[in-house]
Amino acid sequence: MKFTTVHLGNNKIELFNSILGKETIKVNQKIVSEKYSVFGTVHSFNILENEREVECKLTTGFSLNGVVFDFYQDGKPIIESPKSSLFGIVIMLIFGIIIYNVIAKM
Repeated sequence: MKFTTVHLGNNKIELFNSILGKETIKVNQKIVSEKYSVFGTVHSFNILENEREVECKLTTGFSLNGVVFDFYQDGKPIIESPKSSLFGIVIMLIFGIIIYNVIAKM
């Protein structure tokens, strides 16, 4: 399923993911990167912009907000998602379980 689309100049960059953890990056309908991931990964690829090849990096991961991604072009951030660590997610999950148990005993 498609996760997101980024329009950058004349380029259409799409991020797809499957239920089995396969991430696919397409630029102008052409696959430029495919990787399997459980907790996120880094995709590196090039796009053509203003008749020059530009290096791009798209990282995927998880945060308290769900699935997040960052997109960099020539090392400069184009899109940066708010981050939280896996440790933070685990702490929030434990806190939620404790609160649920306290409320359930009332």
